[in-house]
Amino acid sequence: MVAATFLLLLLSSLAPAPALSLPPRPPVRCGGGGDDAGCVLSNAYGAWSSDRADCPVAAVAYPASEREVVAAVARASEGGARVKVVSGFAHNIPKLACPGGGAGNGSTLLISTARLAGVEVDAAARTVAADAGAPLRAVIDAAEARGLSLAAAPYWEGVSVGGLVSTGSHGSSWWGRGGAVHDHVVALRLVVPAGEADGWARVLALRKGDELFPAALVSLGLLGVVTKVTLALEPRFKRSITYEYRDDTAFQDDFAAHAARHEFADITWYPSQRTAVYRVDDRAPLNASGDGVNDFIGFQSTLIAVSAGIRAAETALERSRSVKGKCAMAAAEIAAKRLVGSGLRNNGVLFTGYPVVGYQGRMQTSGSCARSPAADLLSACPWDPRFRGLFFYETTAFFSPARFRDFILDVKRLRDAAGADSLCGVDVYNGLLVRFVRASAAHLGQPEDSVAVDFNYYRASDAAAPRLGGDVWEEVEQLAFVKHGARPHWAKNRLVAFAGVRGKYPGWGAFAAAKRRLDPRGMFDSPWSDEVVGGEEAAKGDGC
Repeated sequence: MVAATFLLLLLSSLAPAPALSLPPRPPVRCGGGGDDAGCVLSNAYGAWSSDRADCPVAAVAYPASEREVVAAVARASEGGARVKVVSGFAHNIPKLACPGGGAGNGSTLLISTARLAGVEVDAAARTVAADAGAPLRAVIDAAEARGLSLAAAPYWEGVSVGGLVSTGSHGSSWWGRGGAVHDHVVALRLVVPAGEADGWARVLALRKGDELFPAALVSLGLLGVVTKVTLALEPRFKRSITYEYRDDTAFQDDFAAHAARHEFADITWYPSQRTAVYRVDDRAPLNASGDGVNDFIGFQSTLIAVSAGIRAAETALERSRSVKGKCAMAAAEIAAKRLVGSGLRNNGVLFTGYPVVGYQGRMQTSGSCARSPAADLLSACPWDPRFRGLFFYETTAFFSPARFRDFILDVKRLRDAAGADSLCGVDVYNGLLVRFVRASAAHLGQPEDSVAVDFNYYRASDAAAPRLGGDVWEEVEQLAFVKHGARPHWAKNRLVAFAGVRGKYPGWGAFAAAKRRLDPRGMFDSPWSDEVVGGEEAAKGDGC
């Protein structure tokens, strides 16, 4: 009965999306006395990985130019305030952008880049210069309009350029410059604090080859305010995508060959279903037939009633401890994605079969719910916290290829010991998404060609409530981060993933030296960085 209900809800969500739907709420919300009075910061999910409390801030600035950013940083520098930066999206799961303190503490400033969103393409140089707050989608569209393509992008497009570069966001490729967007950066501009003699703030213009460039690429917002990023582009191209469903028996032995064979390869592993879905994804000639679109079904606007219904069904299964119900949900999820090509559309409207061929700008990333107009209250992103929809944790780990093989084998052993049904909870979402990221020159980028594994799982509305299969997924996390020494994605993960993180990045010492040089007073520190970067013990939040 529960499985049938869930399947009905899921199939309803795959129907054509309403023409009008509700966009995500802004991350910064302020009370009645102006933009900087009684303000709080929250992320797109309504809860951080460490706790569920909004972040109060004493003041918020909305600069629309680099000069205004300099002025805001100078005022904070002169007054000794702690400063953090947020975009118009705030999809970070850790509390990266919270400066600490509170609304009653005048020593905190939040700088929003929501109004700093210019984009300029230089077709001759094959580059695009984007202000830090520019939406990724705007950058991609501007490049494509000039006959150029950005080769790398994260799978979710609802992010800003400054935010995605600063946190090491990535797509999937071991080819060329690789799948991490920061490895396609050729220049950036950074506003950092200064002394009184220099007007309390200054601008650094950094290019590839400069001493501080590797530190500034993935800076976590700890060095200053990124104001502009210049990315390398390529002549416009098409992509051809096919999803191949296979038994997972040989998964641990052929993932590397798959990544070497296909430029934009990934693999989605559904361990409870013993299935691995191989994404065969390569460039296609410009004259190849097809005008396809990648509109991943998990990122589409969904009827609010459907999202709330799916969440209610999963919560009911959690409370009744129904493992079989969770597995029925997982099987229905996979079947529905297979039926509709996971959101690929051959002609921009319908999925009619593989391969799906389309221009890079329409195939490389998706997130149509992030672009919904504020005109209707019926649909929204399925995780929008205003409507009690999906609510989950997200774990992302980076492995060396050899350690990833061992990790897969360990998860299979865990499956054999605990039973395949114990792993259904992750397959309800999107299984384990496996992507490929090249070694980076960034100090806090990946130090070697790496395999990134991303998985989501149920998060209880009550922080103290135990999760069904929670022990299994905590064991998987420990296998990743402790036994196999995986590195955490900076913008995802619970705090446990960051234990010992400084020892996992060979460039950590060089990054720390750059931070001491550019921000010696710790103006851009935060409670999160005090714990993760500084090693200070902090109060613990969510336990389950």
